[in-house]
Amino acid sequence: MNGFSSRRGHPAKLSPTARTVSLDVLRAVHTRDAFANLELQSVLRKAKLGSSDAAFATELSYGSLRMQGLYDSVISVAAGRPVAEIDDTILDILRLGAHQCLALHTPSHAAVNESVRLARWYSSSGAAGFTNAVMRRITERTRDEWVSLISSDQTIDQVLALTYSHPEWIVRALRAALAHESSDDEIGDLLESDNLPARVSLTRLFDADDIPLTQEGTYSPRALTLLGGDPHSIEAVTVGDVRIQDEGSQLAALTLTRCAPIRSDERWLDLCAGPGGKTAILAAESNATGVTIDANEVLPHRADLVRDSVRRFPHVRVVVGDGREIAQTHPNTYDRILVDAPCSGLGALRRRPEARWRRTPHDVATLTGLQVELLRSALAALKPGGVLAYVTCSPHLVETRGVVNRVLTEFPSVTELDTREVLKRIVRSPIDLRGPDLSTQLWPHRHGTDAMFIALLTRAE
Repeated sequence: MNGFSSRRGHPAKLSPTARTVSLDVLRAVHTRDAFANLELQSVLRKAKLGSSDAAFATELSYGSLRMQGLYDSVISVAAGRPVAEIDDTILDILRLGAHQCLALHTPSHAAVNESVRLARWYSSSGAAGFTNAVMRRITERTRDEWVSLISSDQTIDQVLALTYSHPEWIVRALRAALAHESSDDEIGDLLESDNLPARVSLTRLFDADDIPLTQEGTYSPRALTLLGGDPHSIEAVTVGDVRIQDEGSQLAALTLTRCAPIRSDERWLDLCAGPGGKTAILAAESNATGVTIDANEVLPHRADLVRDSVRRFPHVRVVVGDGREIAQTHPNTYDRILVDAPCSGLGALRRRPEARWRRTPHDVATLTGLQVELLRSALAALKPGGVLAYVTCSPHLVETRGVVNRVLTEFPSVTELDTREVLKRIVRSPIDLRGPDLSTQLWPHRHGTDAMFIALLTRAE
């Protein structure tokens, strides 16, 4: 990149602060394709910040990544040049500064001074002067004033993409998915919910005593909602009685396990099992019933994660293999199959702040081909009369109804069951399910869950 090159590299002698931690996270995300949540945990452990500083670092890291699209537009105008012409490290410092000024309402002098301090340490006096000038221009307007300035003469979707900091193609895809099931204009509510921290949900795998700082979840009968604190400090989480898991993921697994009474001779398959969260629910639901479960995962390191998640369930066998080959190796074998297919992850943007900037429409097209292949294979492995749950953590219509409709056309003996009716029998509280289809689409803004898609299919006997 043009601009100022780093002079000092990593500040080995600079005492860790919330801002240096956040900058380390952004640099790891942008240079090593690191996952922000994993990188933040690692950096915080090393920094040993107090609880308030750690919370500030978390908000600063995640917020700067989520709102990167908006902040880059602001920075480009304030700098008088495209962000591609700004040194990468200085650009990340400016993103952190913009988030402090435009979202966290940090006093202008503090945001400017701390950004300049980082620029001087990580780069040079010249970079510090550039950072000072850009930051001062950013502080001249509020967030709404910047949005108004930058979004003039743009289309509605372009304005939404800028305002809520989503790529425009994702805005269009989410709008189409919402319109498919409702005439209400909810796109602003959905995009806003993607920028809010997701609540921490837990799932009970075994009976446990009262779990501190929790309350019953909204929908899943196995769910708890964490009211505060670190879930890893809870003993039940440490020993494996309880797992961290979104309620939408819990409902996806429970839809399969509770769609019909369990018989003792059943064989189940989790076709794409890694990292094992849904496998653990399948195991808990079938524990001591006589059911056996095969948990298939194509990647060995993810298979290890599955083994760890079901280590207390001897009736689960973890195998490494390509799910697209299950039709040849195990035809007409399983009574229940979960196909939690690899997907774009557009339903979990709240939890993965960098994900929206990494996915492209090409990724969706590639994944759709894989999803169809996996679903075809799984249906061939399903016993006549068995039930299959097709699940994605994406509301993109190409990955959801598009895949299901295509396979239904190819397999005349396969029919779709009413997932909504099953869910309404399962949930603890009434649930708002809309649309013309038998499948179910959950939403962050309506249900407080990830945007999970669930469809139940069965083969004629």
